[in-house]
Amino acid sequence: MSKNNSQTQKEKDAIGIAARFRTFLPVVIDVETAGFNHKTDALLEVAATLLRMNEAGDLECHETYAYNIEPFKGANLDESALKFTGINPYNPFRMNQAEDFALREIFKPIRSEVKATGCSRAILVGHNPTFDLNFLNAAVERCKIKRNPFHKFSTFDTATLGGLAFGQTVLSRACQASGMEWDDDAAHSAKYDTEQTAELFCKIINRWHHLEKLES
Repeated sequence: MSKNNSQTQKEKDAIGIAARFRTFLPVVIDVETAGFNHKTDALLEVAATLLRMNEAGDLECHETYAYNIEPFKGANLDESALKFTGINPYNPFRMNQAEDFALREIFKPIRSEVKATGCSRAILVGHNPTFDLNFLNAAVERCKIKRNPFHKFSTFDTATLGGLAFGQTVLSRACQASGMEWDDDAAHSAKYDTEQTAELFCKIINRWHHLEKLES
């Protein structure tokens, strides 16, 4: 029987969060950028929220890591994108970090969590996550980082999950439909959006978990 049609031994032996997601560790990521082209436009902010599973089997937000990033050399800065996010890339109070440093620092706790939970890789959770993953992968390639903890193309999409669970695909509306609060003034910050997306993802997964328990 092929590997695609059967569980691997690691999947059979997995427990906790590793067992819940086929040995993938969900990590919520949000990026803020200076445009839509991941090959040419600057990555300006990145944030990651780690999730953990409690004794009851529910997901909880654990810790968030966030960095403001200095535009890479030759990066395009689209004025309309900067106006939309409200980011001034060269504001000295942003305390920008080099792209290479920020990514390596944000990957350290993710790799540690992958190892501690018995997972094989991290999997990116995001709202329309292809955008975030494309920018992340492009930055990894620019910085020549060999140990990228994330699956190269698989993701969990809270836009799809929000549509399923609450009938809303816009992040703010999905959060509010789930009972969460939403601050328009704080939105379009990678840290805020990541933490809101993480809470929404936990609510949806836990809701399904409780339905499963009721039916069993």
